[in-house]
Amino acid sequence: MNAAPSKPEARKSATTFRAECAVSCTIHATPERIWALLTDAAGMPRWNSTVTSVTGTIALGSSLELRVPMAPTRVFKPKVTLFEPCARMEWSDGMAPMFKGVRTFELTAQEDGTTMFTMREVFRGVFLPMIKGSLPDFGPAFETYAADLARAAEAPQN
Repeated sequence: MNAAPSKPEARKSATTFRAECAVSCTIHATPERIWALLTDAAGMPRWNSTVTSVTGTIALGSSLELRVPMAPTRVFKPKVTLFEPCARMEWSDGMAPMFKGVRTFELTAQEDGTTMFTMREVFRGVFLPMIKGSLPDFGPAFETYAADLARAAEAPQN
């Protein structure tokens, strides 16, 4: 686990009724260590500069309240719709088929002891063409999120 960490780089794609932003990076930590950070709602703002607060319990079926510096006056209320410990989690918000966003977090253990982290947000819906221009550029925030997560997961533990 001595290789240099990969720099997170966001990827974006869009069609008429679908927009996606994703980021991946190699983290020099176990999936268990990373999962503990991703599922600690109260502790998330301590390591994640893209999150102001998360209220609620991050568990299957739970509803969360999320505040982010990118949209300081909004409160996002995603629901945890998939929860596979140390592997995969999804948060969903919105009303399909009108407009829905799904954020997926994936952890894949690598043979060298590192973990591949991928975070993806997919927006879909018939309203997407009308509001696509008002959506912020998620790329920089995704890159920061992944870098913050890597830094926290790779830090010495007390």
